[in-house]
Amino acid sequence: MMVDEKLFKEFVEVINELREKCPWDKAQTIHSLRHLTIEELYELIDGIDKNNYELIKEELGDLLMHIIFYSKIANEESKFDINDVIRGAINKLKIRHPHVFGNIIVNDKEEVKRNWEKIKAKEKQDYLLDSLPRNMPSLIRALRIQEKVKSVGFDWERKEDVWNKVKEELNELIEVINKGDNNLYKEEIIEEFGDLLFVIVNAARLYDVDPEYALQMTNDKFIKRFNYLEKKTKELGKKLEEMNLKEMDEIWEEAKKKCDL
Repeated sequence: MMVDEKLFKEFVEVINELREKCPWDKAQTIHSLRHLTIEELYELIDGIDKNNYELIKEELGDLLMHIIFYSKIANEESKFDINDVIRGAINKLKIRHPHVFGNIIVNDKEEVKRNWEKIKAKEKQDYLLDSLPRNMPSLIRALRIQEKVKSVGFDWERKEDVWNKVKEELNELIEVINKGDNNLYKEEIIEEFGDLLFVIVNAARLYDVDPEYALQMTNDKFIKRFNYLEKKTKELGKKLEEMNLKEMDEIWEEAKKKCDL
C-alpha cells in the first residue's frame, strides 16, 4: 500500500482551512470533540460487524479527520503536530515488534502478543494493568485485563476448569439473593453479579470467543424477535401491554423459528 503524499497534504490543508474559516470548527476543543470521536468509532465498528467495506472506508475517513483535527488543535497550543503523532506511532511499532525490526525470534502470534504486553508494561506504567482506561466499556476492559495477565502466565492451566469457577460465582450470587431483603444486600448482589460477569468473559476468552461480539449478536437476535412480536401483535389488532405472558410467549416461539432462519 502506497501513500499519496499530495492527497494527504491536501487533507491536512482542508482541516487547516476549516479550523480557520468555519465557526463550528473554530470553536472546537479536544474536549468538545471527545463524544463525537467515540460516536465515529462505534460507527466504524458497526461497519466492521456488517462487513460493509463502503461504510468502513467512510468511517475511517471520519476518524482520520478527527486525528488530524486533534493534532491541529494541539499544534495551536504548541503541544505537538500530526508529524509528531506519525513519528511516535512509527517508533512505537518498531519497538513493539522486535521480531520484525530487531533480532528477537517468535514462533507464533501468541508469543507476539506476550512480547507486546511485556514491552508495553515497561514503557509507561508501574503496573501491568495501569494502561487500561477505566472508562473503557466494562466488557472489553474485562477481556483486556484477562489477556494482559495471561501474557505473564496468570491464567488457567486447563480451560475446562473455568466452568467450576462459573458455577461457584453463580452459587454465591444466588446465596446472596436468597438472604432476603435485596435492598439490604444490594452492594453484595452488585459485587456478585460483577464477579459472575467477569468469569463469563474469562470463559469466552478461553474458548476464543469475543464476548462483546457474542453479546452484540444476541442483542441483535433479541431485537429481531421482539420486532416480530410487536408486528404480529399489531396484525392481530392487539397491544403488547394488553396481552398476557402466555400469549406473548406463543408468538415469541414463532418469532424464534421465523427470525433465526
